[in-house]
Amino acid sequence: MMQEFIPPATRFARLPERFTMRRGGVLHGARVAYETFGQPSAAGDNVVLLLTGLSPDAHAASSAEDPNPGWWEQMLGPGKPIDTDQWHVICVNSLGGCQGSTGPASCDPATGRPYRLGFPELSIEDIADAAAHTVAGLGFERLACVVGASMGGMSALALLARHPELARSHVSISAAAHSLPYSIAIRSLQREAIRSDPLWNDGRYVPERYPERGMLTARKIGMTTYRSAREWERRFGRERSGPGGVPFGPEFAVEFYLDHHARRFVRRFDPNSYLYLSRSMDWFDLGELAGGGAAEALAALRVEKALVIGTETDILFPLHQQRQIADGLRAGGADVEFLALESDLGHDAFLADLDSFGPPVAKFLSTL
Repeated sequence: MMQEFIPPATRFARLPERFTMRRGGVLHGARVAYETFGQPSAAGDNVVLLLTGLSPDAHAASSAEDPNPGWWEQMLGPGKPIDTDQWHVICVNSLGGCQGSTGPASCDPATGRPYRLGFPELSIEDIADAAAHTVAGLGFERLACVVGASMGGMSALALLARHPELARSHVSISAAAHSLPYSIAIRSLQREAIRSDPLWNDGRYVPERYPERGMLTARKIGMTTYRSAREWERRFGRERSGPGGVPFGPEFAVEFYLDHHARRFVRRFDPNSYLYLSRSMDWFDLGELAGGGAAEALAALRVEKALVIGTETDILFPLHQQRQIADGLRAGGADVEFLALESDLGHDAFLADLDSFGPPVAKFLSTL
């Protein structure tokens, strides 16, 4: 199996010896990788939990222990929108991931070999439960806020539903209460690309025969949905950077861009984790979890305040899904601010357009 890439400042929280998964199966001796930023107050009332999208690790920002920039470097740190001079931030690597948390690439204590496809079926609810156990294990009974973006926003909603007293407030960024058919279709194609690579070998690939072609294709498919057509047009137009010497190979600048960035990702991520995390997003349905519709389930969540942000160019988690979250939380009595931000950067705007996303997050947190 592939070697885990674990940032130097990452720590580990042990889950209960028997961690029962929602869709069946039990993990024994599992762990969650996390990093912390800022200091907890004496009362422990300044804790913010950060839940990530599908691929980020726990290293959200640089710190004294690890000066390397994190995946949300512009958003998190002293004097930044999530100000670690004020907040104690816990960022977790999702259960099922491959950057320190127990996942398909981890050793199954029952066999002494990697789980691979023997890993139990993973749900967003399992990710939320593992994060809640991590918070409790660190000695905190109540969060000032849970922040979730993309898949992390789904995990945050599941956490609020399954652990109703854990968080006072919520920041939801480019998230959804359930996956839409378009998103499911895209992720299905990504999984098919991985599974169709003969080197994947039904999940039993070996490092020297990593299914690079399948992962490259899966990542490229995803990347085309993370940004918007408007940005592709503005950024690349019809510029050519080739031909590259391969029949029907890359010729346009946008093709070379996709290839370059996809290659930076593969071999650093376990294909089986990609499959499990991707499918967990398709399965997630907050309404189904609560035994009713999404609106009723959102209204049943108990938070005092919430900030819900999206952008009109997001095709993966369309803006109307963020509006649904805001309306549902407001119907349940929460003080909710909903912002539809203008950005050409699509779903990835929360990572790449911090001039738009940073100020409202900073303003919201300053009112808690």
